[in-house]
Amino acid sequence: MLKSLLIANRGEIACRIMATCRRLGVRTVAVYSDADAYARHVRLADEAVHVGAAPASESYLDGERIIAAARASGAEGIHPGYGFLSENADFADAVVKAGLIWVGPKAETIRSMGLKDEAKKIAEEAGVPVLPGYRGEAQDAKTLEAEAERIGYPLLIKAVAGGGGRGIRLVSQRSELKDELESATREAKSSFGDARVMLEKLVEQPRHIEVQVFGDSHGGGVHLYERDCSLQRRRQKVVEEAPAPGMPEDVRKAMTDAAVQLAKAVGYEGAGTVEFIVDGARPLAKDTFWFLEMNTRLQVEHPVTEYITGTDLVEWQLRVASGEKIPLEQKDIPLNGHAIEARICAEDPADNFRPGAGRLFAFDLGNVERLSEDMEEFGTDEMGDEFNQYRLDTGFGAGDTVPAVYDSMIAKAIVKSWDRESAIDALSESLGHSVVAGIPCNINFLKRCLDHEVFRSGDHHVNWIAEEIETLTARNEDDRRAAADLVANALLHPVGDGPWELADGWRMNAAPCRSIRLKVDGEVMDLTPDPAAATPIWQVAAISEHSFAVSADGETVLVDVPDYEAEAEAIAGGDKVSAPMPGKLIELKVSAGDQVQKDQVVAVMEAMKMEHSLTAPRDGVVKATGAGVGEQLGEGAMLVELEEV
Repeated sequence: MLKSLLIANRGEIACRIMATCRRLGVRTVAVYSDADAYARHVRLADEAVHVGAAPASESYLDGERIIAAARASGAEGIHPGYGFLSENADFADAVVKAGLIWVGPKAETIRSMGLKDEAKKIAEEAGVPVLPGYRGEAQDAKTLEAEAERIGYPLLIKAVAGGGGRGIRLVSQRSELKDELESATREAKSSFGDARVMLEKLVEQPRHIEVQVFGDSHGGGVHLYERDCSLQRRRQKVVEEAPAPGMPEDVRKAMTDAAVQLAKAVGYEGAGTVEFIVDGARPLAKDTFWFLEMNTRLQVEHPVTEYITGTDLVEWQLRVASGEKIPLEQKDIPLNGHAIEARICAEDPADNFRPGAGRLFAFDLGNVERLSEDMEEFGTDEMGDEFNQYRLDTGFGAGDTVPAVYDSMIAKAIVKSWDRESAIDALSESLGHSVVAGIPCNINFLKRCLDHEVFRSGDHHVNWIAEEIETLTARNEDDRRAAADLVANALLHPVGDGPWELADGWRMNAAPCRSIRLKVDGEVMDLTPDPAAATPIWQVAAISEHSFAVSADGETVLVDVPDYEAEAEAIAGGDKVSAPMPGKLIELKVSAGDQVQKDQVVAVMEAMKMEHSLTAPRDGVVKATGAGVGEQLGEGAMLVELEEV
């Protein structure tokens, strides 16, 4: 077993890998960018090495810097996590050539499985069922049009080197093919540097079921059963569970045998996932699933597999990378209970899932929060019970800042229980007691998905969220008002026995009037609450003397008492324009000495793929500018400073 490990990743997966390393006595080395200097994975590591600027291309995707950091820190091996460089065959090669241990499959395996057309050719040769399609070298329009006619509509265009839902287009009829081909090849070239595409018959009501496989350098190969990842939005997974609902034993055997066959055909070493597309319009059968792709890394959803099998897949990865055999034979791998995971993201479902960034004023994920900090007790609950286990994998805590430059996922909540219904109930309850303030969050959306009768019945499919999007994402204005009323009633509650403390709205020669002005999610509201009105059960977290996070059913409302002194100062002037969140300065419209007027746009920032115009707080003259165009900025960075005319 290697003694020291550099983790070439960030966020929750870096923290999760460190949990296993700490239990095994393996020294950990974190890498971090400018945006992650104070991140949780940096705090948890035994050593941390700075590898560059905030953009991933200048830090986490820079293989040379990562390898240099491993050498400088004395790490014996590199674990890539997922995303970033985890499926980069050239990087895997470079790690091995540098004399380091690569915790992952061989580079040639990554290459063969990384190209979708090549992977499907290998699968076919291994006897694994594959959907009808075109995976040829000819990429001219005439050939692709002819092949589309042969396959039949509807069909999918897929980037050969694709992943993450990019480079995929749905073509419903012949007239759409030309435009969608142009769009898919353009995106494929931009995203992967490879414009080649393949065509595939469309399964109109698909389920996504995948099999966790493991191989070693001694020829061993096993599976750890299947996961269902059919709850997706824009081909991005939202909720995953294991085992798959409604899975007959004979179909499970056929699917897992096919997955192990493919893994052995490519001499697979380490953790991998064989993904299948399943015809959800029919009951699960041996002829209703087809090979989709193979992911040559640890998956985001691996915790649900760990729960039902009682294993630690990161430990298995480290042991296999160190030359050991797979810890268990196939007959010794159990399948117990049901596990389910929800991906918690910094995004606003009611605003087309607009990603967000900023400081986490409050971050409490219900009863799973009790377990998140105890790294020694990874994977078990307080009582050590086999069922009713809760786990939170996260790279953040209250007070941390979520950067604007990386993926929006901030945590994963995972629950295990004795059956599917109990697991869903437990996860839904946990999410319902969560409080997340300071950033937009998808927890209420996740809870609505879990509570929906279609998901509960197991009849959902990959396109189901799109069909129910309005129901699952609509913002509840009544809840916002109820949260505001709760805070208003509390602030207007008598604080003493004297007449000045009654706060009963008494007015001379007029009817009583109890009113207060509050900011509700940034919107100013004048409230006259009814103290006798029934109030929903909410959780309230005091962020400061003037700010409260009010939460119910996973929906958090930020209620602020206006700071009139600060507002008066802003009205009177205020001298600085600062970055409201981490991001990139893309335009600076003023220079020192320029005269500006109140509300004039002085700078434009890009954060979370959106542009934000920043305006002058008052009339004045630009005294100085604090940043240059193209510079990556932290929250609060000064951009423009004013002085009196």
